[in-house]
Amino acid sequence: MIKLLVLDVDGVLTRGDIVFDSHGNELKAFNVKDGLGIGLAKKANVKIAIITGRESAPVTRRAKELKVDHLHQGIHNKIETLDLLIEQLNIDYKEVAYMGDDLNDLAVIKKVGFSGTPYNGVNQVKEAVHFISNFNGGEGAVREFIEEILVKKNEVSDILSLFETRTHNIQ
Repeated sequence: MIKLLVLDVDGVLTRGDIVFDSHGNELKAFNVKDGLGIGLAKKANVKIAIITGRESAPVTRRAKELKVDHLHQGIHNKIETLDLLIEQLNIDYKEVAYMGDDLNDLAVIKKVGFSGTPYNGVNQVKEAVHFISNFNGGEGAVREFIEEILVKKNEVSDILSLFETRTHNIQ
């Protein structure tokens, strides 16, 4: 059973573009359906972590909005960071799901219990993962991956019933 979902950012939660405005501020576009999916995962008691190689104020802001449990930016050794998280949470790699899209994600992809990539992930990653989304990064791939995790946990109908009975503040 998945207890921790770990996500990369560029190419997964975003399309992977790096955009700067005329003042040098970095801009990122996040998909609202991915955000709702993260909220659904949290409702199913799945902890959420972001581990990314770049540092970005927009990522910090989005992670705060989504109440991401663990945010690690500027990480060049994702396995080392994930090892610490696993120890802290007292879980096993088989209880971790990870979504990445590029070569720097392969080490984690090969260790976790369930792995995925957006449709536009690189071929080496596509060959290594358990799940390939029908959507590109930043276009709903994370949401689809989360729904697959929730199906495996048999929690989709319970969570969907929340929306049928009342409104929830899930972003």
